[in-house]
Amino acid sequence: MRSPKGLFTGVLLVLSVPAVLHAGWALVWPSLLAAIVTAALCDLPLLRWRDDSWSVPDGAMLTGWLVALVLSPHQPWYVAAAASAIGIGAKHALRVKRANVLNPAAAGVVATYFLFGSGQSWWGALPEMPTPWIALLLITGVFMTWRLHKAPLALSFLGVYYLIATGLAFVGEPARVVALYRAPDVHMALFFAGFMATDPPTSPPRYGDQLKYGAIAAVVSMVLYMTVGAVYFLLGGLLAANLWEGWRKWQQARQHRRATPTTSAITT
Repeated sequence: MRSPKGLFTGVLLVLSVPAVLHAGWALVWPSLLAAIVTAALCDLPLLRWRDDSWSVPDGAMLTGWLVALVLSPHQPWYVAAAASAIGIGAKHALRVKRANVLNPAAAGVVATYFLFGSGQSWWGALPEMPTPWIALLLITGVFMTWRLHKAPLALSFLGVYYLIATGLAFVGEPARVVALYRAPDVHMALFFAGFMATDPPTSPPRYGDQLKYGAIAAVVSMVLYMTVGAVYFLLGGLLAANLWEGWRKWQQARQHRRATPTTSAITT
């Protein structure tokens, strides 16, 4: 439980229990089970091939869990399974050094939108619960960002996101942005900032880079919201920030290779 994955598991469990009890286990279990099991089965052989040893695909299981919490539970179970499989494939296909570039849950959910026209309810963020339950979302989100040292990232995203929304309200678009301040959109933004944008493998560790990363995610999300209006606007913003962070890591690795003399040069 001291590891980030262990803490994240505990926090997701705290949120999932009331969410499941409210939505009904019979409704959510097919997608939840399909997403987690598919992610684990897809990741297991890939980890064996990559690391030359067997290991528990705990990260993949968390990916499947997130996929199920974001997708509407009214979707067929195979949509959640497909999202998990695509996300795990994207995680292994696009990497810089040993870290994946794209957030696998975001990549999988966005892909299924285009493949199946899948809906998203973010039911794991408790949007259908009574208003006081938002306190649980805030407490768990703050706890995770603090333990992961990602508070600047989350605050940067939320600050820029709502600054743009407020600005648009003052310049003549209040009807289009008012929903961002109400359920379920406000729950989506808080869950996104606390549990998805802060994903350690795909987000930057340094505070200065976190501020840029959060701002990129916010700006692209708002552009997608205002121009396309698609339900994946937050996840699209996250994938854009993922690509920026991957490019930054690639640039650093390239500069490091140039600065490090080769063995033949040292011998000469």
